[in-house]
Amino acid sequence: MSVKKRRMRLLLGIIPLLLAGGLGLMGCTEQQAAPGEGTVSVYYINKAETKVTPVTRTLESTEKGAQVAELIEALKENPVELSLRTPVSGYEINGWEMSDTLLVVDVSEEYRRAQPTTEVLIRAALIRTLTQVAGIDYVSLTVNGEALTDNLGVTVGPMTADMFIDNAGNEINAYEKVRLKLYFANETGDGLVESSVACVYNSNISLEKLVVERLVAGPVEGTQGVYPVVNPSTKVLSVTVKDGTCYVNFDDNFLTQMYNVTGDVAIYAIVNSLVELSNVNKVQIAINGETDVTYRETFHFTTVFDRNLDLVYRTNGETKP
Repeated sequence: MSVKKRRMRLLLGIIPLLLAGGLGLMGCTEQQAAPGEGTVSVYYINKAETKVTPVTRTLESTEKGAQVAELIEALKENPVELSLRTPVSGYEINGWEMSDTLLVVDVSEEYRRAQPTTEVLIRAALIRTLTQVAGIDYVSLTVNGEALTDNLGVTVGPMTADMFIDNAGNEINAYEKVRLKLYFANETGDGLVESSVACVYNSNISLEKLVVERLVAGPVEGTQGVYPVVNPSTKVLSVTVKDGTCYVNFDDNFLTQMYNVTGDVAIYAIVNSLVELSNVNKVQIAINGETDVTYRETFHFTTVFDRNLDLVYRTNGETKP
């Protein structure tokens, strides 16, 4: 089943479980003044559509909601500089709501018509601008109430300003091709099968997060002999790497198993897939930022998991040597 078929309606009541920290996507951000202290940067897109450019603005409001409203109105206006344009063009902002440190901005269906590279720039402008409001750490975009997905069909989820990399002057909207070695379940759900998956991905997304998102999305439609392992309703809250250990933070939908797979298959599908990356040696899993969790009455998430190839089967059902 494709991700698009599993697209879920995003409700504010189920999102206040964001981790108080980065989403694990490294970037270069410039120092910005806090809104309450005077000036902020409103980001616009250059006419060549190769980058976003900040324009200084003094906020009149001091209250959090009023500042968000003021910045959204500023984003809708075309800047004085003729070389720049508003990022709100060709679609409408239907409205917005705040939940703790998360701001959800709903846009009209026309948003989906933007070219993938342009859409990344639009996101960069919106998120970089709106996260300057004190207390707004994350921004999530919905399209007529449905979660925004990227050109691969993967749910984008909550975003922070440092997700958007300047790449030392290179284009912010660069896309790259990669082939991932992922592990999914075998037919009986008691073993893993290696799957090679080709992806075109936004270079502003870390490979670690891409791997986890693809595992949640499940095997590519039409792939024979491999089966999904993770509840498709699972949200990936953050993925970070430090000293060779990858820290993966899911919401509690991960604990509800939708498929007939054993607990070790679900765990090691994630671990083995991530350890295939050159910078990852071990994996720790958290639920809503907590590791004091027992999964399937057997696996304790205080454990830092190593690769386990004993579960890997060939597509003909034989274990690999």
